[in-house]
Amino acid sequence: MLSLELRNVTKKFGAIKAIENLSLAIHHKDFLAVVGPSGAGKSTLLRIIDCLESPTSGDLLMDGVNYEKIDKASIRQRIGMVFQNPVVFNTSVYNNIAYSLRFRKVPDHVESKKVGDLLKRLHLTNLQDRKAITLSGGEAQRIALARVLVYDPQLLLLDEPTANLDPYNASIIEEALIEANREYGTTIVIVTHNIFQAKRLANKVAFMLDGKLVEYGDARSFFEKPSNPKTKAFIDGEIVY
Repeated sequence: MLSLELRNVTKKFGAIKAIENLSLAIHHKDFLAVVGPSGAGKSTLLRIIDCLESPTSGDLLMDGVNYEKIDKASIRQRIGMVFQNPVVFNTSVYNNIAYSLRFRKVPDHVESKKVGDLLKRLHLTNLQDRKAITLSGGEAQRIALARVLVYDPQLLLLDEPTANLDPYNASIIEEALIEANREYGTTIVIVTHNIFQAKRLANKVAFMLDGKLVEYGDARSFFEKPSNPKTKAFIDGEIVY
């Protein structure tokens, strides 16, 4: 079981504070949606958690141990990241999904079962022999998600994974995320501009504005009784996404 804590994390790019003094705890099986307008620092937060960026100050702890005391490769073995713009390899859909298992030298019979399961869950079985680069953006995003889910990450990070997708592809991805969280116990953090998506999926919501964490709590309270007027303004559409 994985727990993650950020303590007073600040990230500067030159004179710009992308994140300022942010503290947040993420617990096992949380489904956390991070919402806020463009430029709020949401994507930077994910990149820090995934060791793609280092905080300027503050601490990150995994299971109570500071990131600085843990080998970064071992951290990333427990974390999966799916970006808004998917990257696929110039090979079959099956091979794309199996890539991370082969890298980990998983036995063939385990690979076959796990990849087959993800092909079904992401509605890709009929495409498994197709070249991934020939498929649509929505299909490529499903492949990218399957490629991460296949190695059972304890924490899954997603940066606007359905932002440019049609409702069909978006619904398949959302269903897969719900299943991963509820059936497989995967802790999920999703960055989304879509308030309705956050409401559908998440049990926790964090609202960021200008690099700061404005409000964080359980989803029902967040949407029904926000404690900060800025949160209410965002929910009501008064703050531009």
